[in-house]
Amino acid sequence: MKKTLLMACLLSVSGWVFAQSGSISGKISDKDTYEALPGANVVIKGTSKGTTTDLDGNFRLGELSPGSYALEISFIGYELKEIIASIRPGQNTNLGNIKIATSSIGLREVEIIASVAVDRKTPVAFTSITGQEIESKVGNQEFPEMLRNTPSVYVTKQGGGFGDSRINVRGFDQRNTAVMINGVPVNDMENGWVYWSNWAGLSDVTTKMQIQRGLGASKLAVPTIGGSINIITNAADMKKGGAFGAMIGNDGFQKYSLALSTGLGESGWAFSLQGTHTLGNGYVDGTKFKGWSYSASLSKQINKNHSIGLTALGAPQWHHQRSYANPYTDYEKYGTKYNSDWGYLNGSEYTFRRNFYHKPKAFLNWYWTISDKTELATTAYASIGRGGGTGPRGQINGNAEYRLPKTEDGLHRFDDMYKWNSGGSVPDFGADRETWENVNPEVDNRKGFFADKYVNTSSYGMIRRASMNSHNWFGLISNLTHELSEAFTLTAGIDLRRYKGMHYRRVTDLLGADAYYTNRDINTQGYFISEENPADPLSEMGNEDKLNYYNDGLVNWAGAYAQLEYSKDKISAFLSLSGSNQGFKRIDYFNYYQSDALNEAAGKKENMASNWENFLGGNVKAGINYNLNQNHNVFANAGYLSRQPIFDNVFPFFTNAVGEDTPNQKIAAVEFGYGFRSPWLALNVNLYRTQWNDRQFSRSVSSGGDEYTANFAVDQTHQGVELDFVLTPVERLNIKGMLSVGDWKYDSNPQALVFDDNQNQVADVTLYLKGVKVGDAAQVTFNLGADYEIISGLGVDASYYFVNNLYADFNIVEDDFFLEEGGQAWELPSYGLVDLGAFYNFKVSKVDFTLRLNVNNVLDDEYISESDTNKLYDAESGSDRLIPDSENGSVSNRIFYGFGRTWNLGLKVRF
Repeated sequence: MKKTLLMACLLSVSGWVFAQSGSISGKISDKDTYEALPGANVVIKGTSKGTTTDLDGNFRLGELSPGSYALEISFIGYELKEIIASIRPGQNTNLGNIKIATSSIGLREVEIIASVAVDRKTPVAFTSITGQEIESKVGNQEFPEMLRNTPSVYVTKQGGGFGDSRINVRGFDQRNTAVMINGVPVNDMENGWVYWSNWAGLSDVTTKMQIQRGLGASKLAVPTIGGSINIITNAADMKKGGAFGAMIGNDGFQKYSLALSTGLGESGWAFSLQGTHTLGNGYVDGTKFKGWSYSASLSKQINKNHSIGLTALGAPQWHHQRSYANPYTDYEKYGTKYNSDWGYLNGSEYTFRRNFYHKPKAFLNWYWTISDKTELATTAYASIGRGGGTGPRGQINGNAEYRLPKTEDGLHRFDDMYKWNSGGSVPDFGADRETWENVNPEVDNRKGFFADKYVNTSSYGMIRRASMNSHNWFGLISNLTHELSEAFTLTAGIDLRRYKGMHYRRVTDLLGADAYYTNRDINTQGYFISEENPADPLSEMGNEDKLNYYNDGLVNWAGAYAQLEYSKDKISAFLSLSGSNQGFKRIDYFNYYQSDALNEAAGKKENMASNWENFLGGNVKAGINYNLNQNHNVFANAGYLSRQPIFDNVFPFFTNAVGEDTPNQKIAAVEFGYGFRSPWLALNVNLYRTQWNDRQFSRSVSSGGDEYTANFAVDQTHQGVELDFVLTPVERLNIKGMLSVGDWKYDSNPQALVFDDNQNQVADVTLYLKGVKVGDAAQVTFNLGADYEIISGLGVDASYYFVNNLYADFNIVEDDFFLEEGGQAWELPSYGLVDLGAFYNFKVSKVDFTLRLNVNNVLDDEYISESDTNKLYDAESGSDRLIPDSENGSVSNRIFYGFGRTWNLGLKVRF
């Protein structure tokens, strides 16, 4: 009886004590932008008890005894903040909105230039990813893959080479998705593409990455048809310290990083420096790589009204590629990692396809607070890109490289190519080679120097050449912001750019031959090239001998913009106008004589330097957001974009001849959105429709046995619904998910009239595309994931990603499939992937350690990520990979498989 009474008393006391415990809650946000900071750490000072904020920056610490507590609030890129909180028995202490300041000079101003969207204020669909999340989960994945779990985004690694990934947003490729670093555009000025291998070090220096889907909030006249990706890099840190990182992964992956910061000194200067070195063998066969990256930021707080900042970053690298999507039958024979571009030379990995590039970019920023209501932010930038990609050139006894005998493993026999080129006998390559005087006795051989040598040409012998695509790019963006009143703010600015692209080919490896002979330069009688230039991003690129082609592409860009914003009480809205003039000019040093008179005498209609071709364009956008209450908000936006043709549309024939009928592309878009916010759930729903008219492309057509070029303009409609959410049912557990369902298809059957040189109509061509699905991106994607902090500092995460309605990337320019009615794109098999991760944060003395493990595609699922051909499902054979062909035998789609299971383990030390 006594024991029963004692137990009852103990239970009663313990229940009373538990009932009297309290909690602390609040919200963490940016001091300047008021944006919530998800993933910020809130820890009770001197203990390991703590939590992290949810998607809306909210946190809650429960089961705390009554008393006073010192909370330490930390977030990467922000100053540490300490706050005192008192707890009464059985009550929750709400600290409200706790604002913390960035630890980087000029970060707020950079975000203004970059038009970073703010939750429940900016009326666009967007997703923000913190630098902390990127750093923890990117591992040995590609930087764009961090956006894979956002709605209407499809990312693949393409052939699987280092940095060769690509991204599509709402069904639009990278040419139609604006990518910006600190608000500065990086899409190629000639073809609009983005080469992620040039930015391999960005994951280590990113403070925030935000993707805005649709026309977005960018004030610049940039190609935001699918959306925009804005990457905000670290500025000079005001806090002294540093970090060291080391990572290993599958297939010999290694990465080492070091970051140092002086902090803000008494003189107002701050300097930060970061560098990485990455190397590995590559998941795909024959894709070895090596890269470096660097970033340096120097800032000066001149006084309370003026500050300047200089940032420079770059990532010199080389990597071997898999540029050719092999037929499915090759993968059946050699495995899904098979790469037909490589082999061994002198016992080392060697390939025809090697990319090498160095694209340093420097930003000089000046921030001027003119008054309490007026600010001016100006960025001057320069980009000096040098490098290119290699490939084969030539034949051996009439056989191109892909027709030459290979090893049993399907690899190129580079040792035998070298042997044949240098005069050795290789029986299954055919007849032995001859010296120059026996092959081409009629060609001047420069006083007989090469008469008895082994000289290659485009049709005799095999070399490795490099297609060089270097550039010089300079620009200026200046942004003036003025508060007209408490509710209205006016922003206006200019966007100026000058670009020169330099394109030519050079010899990187003669593969045993003595020289290469070329006569493609109309201004010479032909010449021999005996010098080999290394395919290295840091090699000197001067006046080397050139082959095949040599031309410059010049682009001048002059733009201006203005935006009026309204923000008061529950309503925020904007009206934005922008316009630009783009001028294009081409200089061709090989196809034209240096003398205009000689060009005229030869019957050429153009000269070495073309005229400037100028095109006006711009956009108008408007949007409104209404916060119904603290939980619900709705928004809408609409816009119209008149987009100029790109350089390749203006000069489509690889000469200075200007393509006829190159109208501006016309894009109209409308979007509606709904948001819900509470301490336990953040949810977004978006509906969108984008109409893209007069998309231009050129293709060759045959008529009467002759080949002609026709220009087409096709219409597309992209519409769909997007949903994403973060659920926090209990403390330390976040459940994230998204679903996007798109309907992207061609809307017209474009026609083109084809004329000969005398302007006589020779053909009338129709492409039957109406109703055909847009390929190369999944129209249905789904993701469900969770991360759980088991105890303070120790956590796990998992996610499932599903793809459906993925169609082949058929080539409108080359594929004849749509010259007849009834065609459709091949739908690839759907697939799903599971990723897992775990982390452990701990501290030794004043040094912070983070240990992180990521495993991607845990189940090692085999799946097709893209197809370069469009051979449809065959009902008779039940196969969508091997298609019977009565005339040519069975044919197979050319595809890329996605990566199987990969892993990485990393340690980060902060001091």
